[in-house]
Amino acid sequence: MQGTLSKMRTHLDDNAQVQYQLPVGEQLLSLNPLIGKSLSLIYSGNIYCCNCGKKTKKSYSQGHCYVCMQKLASCDMCIMKPETCHFAQGTCREPQWAESHCFVPHYVYLSNTSGIKVGITRHTQIPTRWIDQGATQGLPIFKVANRRLSGMVEVELAKLIKDKTNWQAMLKGNSEPLDLAEQAKALLPQIHERIETLQQQEGASAIETLSAETQAIDYPVETFPTKVKSFNLDKDPIAGGILMGIKGQYLIFDTGVINIRKYTAYEVTVQHD
Repeated sequence: MQGTLSKMRTHLDDNAQVQYQLPVGEQLLSLNPLIGKSLSLIYSGNIYCCNCGKKTKKSYSQGHCYVCMQKLASCDMCIMKPETCHFAQGTCREPQWAESHCFVPHYVYLSNTSGIKVGITRHTQIPTRWIDQGATQGLPIFKVANRRLSGMVEVELAKLIKDKTNWQAMLKGNSEPLDLAEQAKALLPQIHERIETLQQQEGASAIETLSAETQAIDYPVETFPTKVKSFNLDKDPIAGGILMGIKGQYLIFDTGVINIRKYTAYEVTVQHD
């Protein structure tokens, strides 16, 4: 099986365990049945932009050539920091793209990855976003009218709890279960005034407090590593070994781990038992 890598496709089964498929070009490889078996990714040295398909010497913004990275709205800094949205100034790189991706409902959520954190995602990306970051629990706490506003709410919560995942700790095991609903009850009064101010500015319905249930997520991992060693395809073109598990967008081998998302658009040959 040969082709360019894309981030793994995921869904939760009836037991809340993540089922993984690895896109390799136009093909999909089901990974859960391969846990405990030999699997290798062999990098050809070629990278093809995930947007335009042109060959590029270096990958920018997870799989783009330099030209596409510079022109696409999805590669702009405001994607990482939504509160810096500049659509209203008329400087958005792709206004039509923004209308369909940014000016749609978003959720502000709490998750348990390497501990509690706050994050945001589009309404269509739950639970995918939690899975991609390796969260074992997720709870949406606000439904927000657009991406910029969700970023502003996230900024307030990030003053109280972290907004980043410690990926190495996440890969070493699962955090102890948390009562995310109770965590929310303790956090929300602390940002109540700021939420009211934003509602006065944007409209009362622009930020809706939710009463959702926590989603538990189980990952197919036989053994977690005690030390996290990452494969680097740019330095060594072969990554693989016995597949011990999958968590987030990481394949966990007995010899190291690899972040598939980091190597989007890299051309590889995949070999397995």
